[in-house]
Amino acid sequence: MSVAPSYLETPQGRRIAYHFHEGFGPGAVFLGGFMSDMEGTKAVYLEEVARAEGRAFLRLDYSGHGASSGAFTDGCITDWAADAAAVIGALTTGPQILIGSSMGGWIALLLARAMPHKIAGLVTIAAAPDFTEDSMWARFTEAQRAEIMEDGQIALPSEYDAPYTITRRLIEDGRQNLVLRDPLDLPFPVRFLQGTADNDVDKSVALSLLDHARGPDMRLTLVDGADHRFSDAACLALIGETLRDVAARAKG
Repeated sequence: MSVAPSYLETPQGRRIAYHFHEGFGPGAVFLGGFMSDMEGTKAVYLEEVARAEGRAFLRLDYSGHGASSGAFTDGCITDWAADAAAVIGALTTGPQILIGSSMGGWIALLLARAMPHKIAGLVTIAAAPDFTEDSMWARFTEAQRAEIMEDGQIALPSEYDAPYTITRRLIEDGRQNLVLRDPLDLPFPVRFLQGTADNDVDKSVALSLLDHARGPDMRLTLVDGADHRFSDAACLALIGETLRDVAARAKG
């Protein structure tokens, strides 16, 4: 039986759904992916791990996702990062370990840049930094680019569900949040996890991120045959082990 979420109203007036439980620190925060919600396999599994260990844990839905307010097509990277920052700032005590899945990896990197005092460590799972520019806009045909600029949006097919809508605002806002073009300092334990059979985020992205970022304790783990979901029993166990590793090395 699922537990009803709690809600926080952000300074921007968005109503963000979340689940949070107290525990020792550093706490862990799960940041989900594009069009995902906090009821996904990885988020729920990590909460179970944290509860079993007595660690504080937070998971949330960005605006336009899951149980939070707003329409998905009204949102953008700036909004979703602000949603996460507001909930983390309001609920957590001390530095946190961010666990970012896919787009959540990008959000986590933005938070690491914006609020480094709140970050004790970082775990990314198939991180997709700058995907609006490098994976979407870069692959659009001229006709698709013209459509999104003229109509303000375009519908793209998805192997997970019905077609999803990409807006001009998402693309243009993404350009204001790129993290692979400027120095990216990560002065805490960092672990990048990536599957070699990921059809959404190529392993080259993980290699580029490792090469681009700067930090004293960064490692990339490639899992042969793992796909973008990274949610089978072995992958989930690896994520749990990685969280414990980062927590053991974190200063906060």
